[in-house]
Amino acid sequence: MFFNNNFSILNNWFNIDLYYIWKLDYGINIIEQFQMYQVLNILFGIVSTILEFLIIVLPLLIAVAYFTLAERKIMSVIQRRKGPNVVGFLGLLTPLADGLKLIVKETILPSSSEVIIFVLAPIITFALSLMIWVVIPYSYGVVFANLHLGLLYIFAISALGVHAVIMAGWASNSKYAFLGCLRTAAQMISYEIAIGLILLSVVICSNSFNLTEIVLSQSNIWYVFPHFPIFVMFFVSALAETNRHPFDLPEAESELVSGYNVEYSAATFALFFLGEYANMIFMSGLTVILFLGGWFAPIALLNWIPGSFWFGIKLVFFVVLFIFARAVYPRYRYDQLMRLGWKVFLPFSFSWLILVAGVLYLSDYWVFFH
Repeated sequence: MFFNNNFSILNNWFNIDLYYIWKLDYGINIIEQFQMYQVLNILFGIVSTILEFLIIVLPLLIAVAYFTLAERKIMSVIQRRKGPNVVGFLGLLTPLADGLKLIVKETILPSSSEVIIFVLAPIITFALSLMIWVVIPYSYGVVFANLHLGLLYIFAISALGVHAVIMAGWASNSKYAFLGCLRTAAQMISYEIAIGLILLSVVICSNSFNLTEIVLSQSNIWYVFPHFPIFVMFFVSALAETNRHPFDLPEAESELVSGYNVEYSAATFALFFLGEYANMIFMSGLTVILFLGGWFAPIALLNWIPGSFWFGIKLVFFVVLFIFARAVYPRYRYDQLMRLGWKVFLPFSFSWLILVAGVLYLSDYWVFFH
């Protein structure tokens, strides 16, 4: 587009056609040079986009791998036992060994399954868990895609995850997998409604769906203080949305063997596993952005430290809370899970949304008339 505009400007200035300009000393026509620059510019844009995406994906995959190690280590400390300590120094190579084992194992496809859908389900789950990270700002201006409707994009991608789970349970052609996918779909849809209402409360306070603008609106006070009740509800809903303990009923081994992924093995199971842990890290990051000021330091005196450092520290704190909840709390019954979502979180989050909207309206009314 830049070069096309220059073509029109040159034509207007000199009133000549560039196609009839004499060749340069190098024997290359000017228009051919500009076309070559255009091609190089396009190629540079493609390569830079791929590199930017890899900068997000590779650290995320490493974080997911060592999240599993951190979970096992922290749970072993809480339960007073030894965690992984054999493979590598202090067990640091355990995630690599686990990943290698899953990759080299044989992938079993059930003979009665719908093979194409069966294989597509974990791929879609893993792809969605990566796509959702493109709108997360790690610091001011450090974001892959600074969308104006970033929260709507997140909500749309998370809603698509339900389809992948249903595909996996149905394509397995197993009663256990099918019951597991039905439980997962019901659970995720139930708590997505409460999460949506909580997000709306934050949106009307920040007056934006853009995640960067939401963080900037917390420069004076983090939303965790005025919105502490829905902050707690959001974190509990995140546990249920990611099927984590104490809400891991879709994968309750004592009831459903392993839920919707019972027929999966090797690489296909690894994709589900990576997607689940990537979603936990994402929900921790989203909680930091919505309620804990994103990349802002706790006090102004520490603003000289890069914002990405504070974002990472806060994210790790919520990741540890995910692990702590698994190690400490007992599992809910399924009726208790649905009752909490529909009869407690949904009416309370809706009431809080109306309360926040009313307070903001009255404050604007007071300022306007006084």
